[in-house]
Amino acid sequence: MVQKAWGVDSAAAYTEELYTCVKNNFGNPKYWGRYLTDVPNVSAGLTKQEIELIREKGIKILPIYNLFSEAIGYEKGQITARNAVFHARRLGIPTNIALFANVERFFSVDEAWIRGWMGALFPTGYRPGIYHDPIEGPFSEAYCLASQKDPKVAEQTILWSAEPEIGITNERNAPDYKPASPNCKANVWIWQYGRDAKECPIDTNLADSRLLSYLY
Repeated sequence: MVQKAWGVDSAAAYTEELYTCVKNNFGNPKYWGRYLTDVPNVSAGLTKQEIELIREKGIKILPIYNLFSEAIGYEKGQITARNAVFHARRLGIPTNIALFANVERFFSVDEAWIRGWMGALFPTGYRPGIYHDPIEGPFSEAYCLASQKDPKVAEQTILWSAEPEIGITNERNAPDYKPASPNCKANVWIWQYGRDAKECPIDTNLADSRLLSYLY
């Protein structure tokens, strides 16, 4: 049985006010997903000061890279990985931490990009992760083909599933750990089961506790 850990992610910057909102309405997150870069009208980029504030609360940081809008081509996958590593290093995030590429359900995705992302990221010492939707969009088919071509994809990549979306809950009422997965071997170690809470601008997640050792 999976030992599960509850946490949140937010496009908004972490503040004491936001933390208090989460704590009062939902619970104590074990980790907080945050974006490595500013993307206009999408996400506020993580700062070193924010990292300190989050870690002071005993919360781990789950780093997300989203400065791309499609996932096509081996070389583009490599470039995305190098950019993610650049921003992780700029923020002082150490190696052996998972960096999650944010692959939205409406993105174009091919197996070459997935292999490029994994192949360029893993040798840097960071762990390749991918946020994805295994049901809607082309990710699952591309991922399974990438794994077939290079078994290291399935061995080394941590997947963050966006399905099924069952709705926001507090920590106490979190569901059993049953994320949807691609139809092939996959390390689905985190599940975003609820999106866009009304009370605070966060999403709610459950993780396999094995993921915690790969968060900062």
